[in-house]
Order: sequence, then C-alpha cells, then structure tokens
Amino acid sequence: MADLRTNIGTLELQNPVMTASGTFGYGLEFADFVDLSTLGGIIVKGTTLEPREGNPAPRIVETARGVLNCVGLQNKGIDHFCRHTYPLLRDVATNVIVNVSGSSIESYAGCAARIAELDAVPAIELNISCPNVRQGGMAFGVTAQGAASVVRAVRAVYPKTLIVKLSPNVTDIAEIARAAEGEGADAVSLINTIMGMAVDAERMRPVLSIKTGGLSGPAVKPVALRMVWQVYEAVSIPVVGIGGIMNATDAVEFILAGAAAVEIGTANFIDPAVTTKVIEGINDYLDRHDIGSVREIIGRAHQQDDRR
Repeated sequence: MADLRTNIGTLELQNPVMTASGTFGYGLEFADFVDLSTLGGIIVKGTTLEPREGNPAPRIVETARGVLNCVGLQNKGIDHFCRHTYPLLRDVATNVIVNVSGSSIESYAGCAARIAELDAVPAIELNISCPNVRQGGMAFGVTAQGAASVVRAVRAVYPKTLIVKLSPNVTDIAEIARAAEGEGADAVSLINTIMGMAVDAERMRPVLSIKTGGLSGPAVKPVALRMVWQVYEAVSIPVVGIGGIMNATDAVEFILAGAAAVEIGTANFIDPAVTTKVIEGINDYLDRHDIGSVREIIGRAHQQDDRR
C-alpha cells in the first residue's frame, strides 16, 4: 500500500481524492454507496449568506461528452447550514470543506466568517466564478483585480485553510491564480465549469432556462489539464485539479500535471462509488511503478518534459 497522504497548505488529506461541490450533495446522500471516511475530503454544496432559489427549469442538459447546468447555486443559506446541516456533518471522519459563493464582497466575507466558527470545518473553497451584481454581472474571477478583492476580504475574516476555485472563462488563468496567491490563498482549485449552451433545433430555442450554463464532464478535461499545468508553473501554493476526471488514470494525469489533489464531479452521477475506485486505482498505479508516495508524482510530468 502506497502512502497516499497529501497536503493542501497545512491541511492534510489521507488521500488526494475529494468530491466536487454541487455533485455530491452534503456527502450524506452518498453514504449508502461510499464509506465517507475513506475520502480525502468532501466539498459540500455551494453555500451563500442568504437562501437562493436557483434558476427555473430546465437547468440541466446532457451533451455528447458532458453535462450543462445552470442550477444557480440553489441552497438554504448559511443559517440553515449551521443549524441543521452542520450537526449532521461534524462527526463525518474526513475533511468537510464548504464551498462559499456570493454576489458581493460583503456576502462572501459574511458567509466565510460564519463558517470560521464551525470547529469541524477545516477549510473553505471560495467560488469566485459568481457574478458581481454591482458590476453588471461580471464574475469576480475573470479579472485579477476582482479575484484579489474577494480573496483579500475573505482572508481577513477566515483564518483556516482557504482554497480559491478559479474560473476557466478567462484569458490568462495563471494571472488570476497569482492574484489569489498574493492575497493569501492557501491553494487554488481549477477548473470551474466552462460556459456553453444547447439549442433545441425542433423548438428553435435554447434548452436551458437562462440560455447558457456551465459545461462539465470529459469534454473539459484537456482544457482543465492545460490550466492545471500552467498554474502549477505560476504559483508556489498547492493546486487542486478538477474537470472530467472519470477514473484513476484521469486523476493520475492531473497529479502529474501538478495537482496535489483532485476533485471528482460529474462522474459521481454515473457511478456513485467512483471516488473509492479512483483511490484504489491511484494506489495500484503507484505500486506498478514502484513509487512509495503520491507526493513523489505531483508535477512529475514537468520534470520529465525534455522538450522544454
């Protein structure tokens, strides 16, 4: 058995496999399929300061190699999470990480401050792909200045491990990652979904209720791998890889490209036990290559690339 432990800043994971926010509920919904204590971490459903209804249906559509969604961060708000959901999660024997979203800097900071009080939550993942309502709906994470402003405000009120989730819908993701690092992020996770749409040819109209949505699944994996590679070379903080990871080989590719850990999302909808299979597959890969620790292969593809 290889040593699968890895670190996100000072936060130690027993293995590099976590679940992506919005694809695993609060973890408890999958307890019949997965021993939650075997996971490196669970990143729970996106949480906001105030309750959100989300977008009207239809808000999910399958594509040839992925899924488009415009769920719209539907959740019951931080008060409900603290009072009702957190007590159910506090004894789960793995890292429970809360994904924090908002529509203003103040709402991000307010939500993060509340979560800082929860002793059994060691980290948050800051979703900066949300629209800034004060700037006409432009996502915070599409400019270095916008990303920095949110991270700065949250870092001021949140003392634990801070992971910043980056949007791929940018020109230079490395610049955004450096901005997050400069304001105190302990790690960055990438990528969030890629903007896309689907059109119903017979009805001659967009399928999704708000026309566009976020694309996830195998179709985004090459883009995600490229961005993880670039960000690994641009920052000194850990990188968490997300995007189209369907099996252990996919996960290993992200780790070789520079990811200290990975998040599995869309694959959970196809196989609710996929996370445990990926953990086992990473161990098998390390054993086959006579490698004692997963830490030894983080970013290793950069060292092996003799074309540089």
